[in-house]
Amino acid sequence: MNNRPKYNFVLRIFFLFIISLFSISSFAHDVVGELENMSKSDTAILYLKLGYKHILPLGLDHILFVLSLFLFSADLKKVLWQSLAFTVAHSVTLGLAAYNVITISPKIVEPLIALSIMYVALENIFAKKLKASRIGIIFLFGLIHGLGFASALSSLGLPKDAFLSSLIMFNVGVELGQVTVILAAFLLFGFWFGKKSYYRKYIVTPLSLVIAAIALYWAIERTLL
Repeated sequence: MNNRPKYNFVLRIFFLFIISLFSISSFAHDVVGELENMSKSDTAILYLKLGYKHILPLGLDHILFVLSLFLFSADLKKVLWQSLAFTVAHSVTLGLAAYNVITISPKIVEPLIALSIMYVALENIFAKKLKASRIGIIFLFGLIHGLGFASALSSLGLPKDAFLSSLIMFNVGVELGQVTVILAAFLLFGFWFGKKSYYRKYIVTPLSLVIAAIALYWAIERTLL
């Protein structure tokens, strides 16, 4: 009970943060066509919002991946480090793709993204403990997800006079979106049940099974289409 005031405070800040980002980013796509009339700072803010919006509410596959990261361990610090490794990795491939250094067809990337989600979800079920090697696996999957972000960003375009700053801010927005998913999961069930003896059996395993099933469907669908 002593944690309840702290929890309520964090919850209020969290929802104010969500509302502010959604209210501002709702018109972001409409503004992209007017980039030439915007200052560099306004453009940077715009791409921050677009990066966030690409996770929430548009990036269901990325949401499920990040949620899978959280489920294995409700330790907020460990999950945030995993999220950061994921962001660093997808920033690398997103940057390389944006500069046309690498180009891989979405027909290859999208099924791989689905399989990465399924892998992490199944690992939640079958792995006995969180291994240090998982951070390397997450980094590898981040490289793949970055190519998926590149496809979305290519449809928006990047302004020539603020190319690098817009690219960086897009990645920052993506990371903020991921952190929002993690905090939401923590506030909804990690805070309350993460240390309970039944947490793995009744929360981690069922949710991971659902995520794995969805990811398998996506992998098949994206391979056949």
